[in-house]
Amino acid sequence: MLTRAVLPTPIGGLGVTVVDAVVTEVRFGATGEPPTGSLDPVLAAALAELREYFAGARTAFTVPFRFVRGSEFERAVWTRIASIPYGETVTYGQIARDVGEPGGAQAVGAACGRNPVPVIVPCHRVVGAGGKLVGFGGGLPRKRHLLQLEARVAIEQGLGY
Repeated sequence: MLTRAVLPTPIGGLGVTVVDAVVTEVRFGATGEPPTGSLDPVLAAALAELREYFAGARTAFTVPFRFVRGSEFERAVWTRIASIPYGETVTYGQIARDVGEPGGAQAVGAACGRNPVPVIVPCHRVVGAGGKLVGFGGGLPRKRHLLQLEARVAIEQGLGY
C-alpha cells in the first residue's frame, strides 16, 4: 500500500510517503492540500509526530522509517545521523570519522543532501567545522529554523543545558 500526504509546516510543505507500513520519504517543498478523511495509520502517526515536533512538543520520532535507496555509505551516514540527540549538532567531519571514512566530510555532505527522510532523520543537525551552517538539501533557512526550534525547546525543557 502506498500512501502520501502533504503537511503544511513553518518551513513549507512536507510531503510524507509511507510504503508497507513505514515512512520511506519526507520531501521539502511539497505542495497540495492537507489530508482529510481516513489515512493509513502509519501516515497518520507520522503527520501527528511531525506536527508535535514543529509545535515544540516532540523531541524524538517513534514512527517507523526505512531507507529504500542509497549506497552502503549513504545508509551508514543516515543511520549515524539518526542517532544525533535532539538539540545537538555533529560536524560532517565527525560523521565521516564515525562511519570509517576520515577525510570524507564532503561525501557526508552529499549523503546528507540525499537523505530520503529529513527531519525524522535529522540531517539538519550536521554542521560544518566550527559549527558553521553550511549546505542543506532543504536550504539554509530551513536548517536554521530547525536548529533554532530545537535550541529553544531544549533550553525550555532543560535538555542537556
